[in-house]
Amino acid sequence: MLTLPSSVRVFVARTAVDFRKSHDGLYGVVINTLQRDPMSGHLFVFFNKRRDRIKVLLYDGSGLWLFYKRLECGVYEPAGHLEGDGESIEIDMARLQMLLQGIDLKKSKIRRRFGARQRKRR
Repeated sequence: MLTLPSSVRVFVARTAVDFRKSHDGLYGVVINTLQRDPMSGHLFVFFNKRRDRIKVLLYDGSGLWLFYKRLECGVYEPAGHLEGDGESIEIDMARLQMLLQGIDLKKSKIRRRFGARQRKRR
């Protein structure tokens, strides 16, 4: 299992990518289409047209990692309904894990567990 610091952000491409692209091709997509820095250390998530495959691109300081998963049955949830504008949307690690496990993000609800409480005025 790969562990990443909490400062790592996750960007999901809204449109399908040609999966013949490898490290360099996806690097170019991150720069030209998503308009992000692929060497930032953040995760960049891509889906194929049928949405049964996923690739994740990560730069670790010394080189590019490319994670690739093919589903044997079913498809990944479309990312287009998630909030955001532009060619990519940002999600947190919890949502990425749910997405990879096949959990429907539209039907799931993440409850707020902690944070600053507002004081009631008397």
